[in-house]
Amino acid sequence: MNRCTNPIRSGLLAALLIALPFTVQAQSGTRDFPAKALRGTLVVVQPPNVTMDDRATRLSPGARIYNTNNSLVMSSSLLNKEVVVNYTLDLRDQIQNVWILTEAEAKEKRAGFGVQRNYVFESLQPKPAAATAN
Repeated sequence: MNRCTNPIRSGLLAALLIALPFTVQAQSGTRDFPAKALRGTLVVVQPPNVTMDDRATRLSPGARIYNTNNSLVMSSSLLNKEVVVNYTLDLRDQIQNVWILTEAEAKEKRAGFGVQRNYVFESLQPKPAAATAN
């Protein structure tokens, strides 16, 4: 007697075997950023207007923001939140891709991080130790 195997079941098994290497790679925890990616602090003011390292700029049309799990994030969910990111620019110097960094990724050195100033505000200077009266 010939027994017919269920084609749906065998197709599902084949699909799982093909997808297995991709899920293992996605869970490895390391992300490879493009060599041209810069580091900065992003604050979404009002989409698509953002500030990157205290400099007003814009997200490009079709910009993508990835969270720490590489899932897409809407820019409106980041309103007025300061996040450390890696980012790439398009040809018009608008932000094209943004990756929100984990603490371990933020510790790695990359060009473009922070605001460099040649002056210090009085409010940012350390306070002198208060003299205690005996």
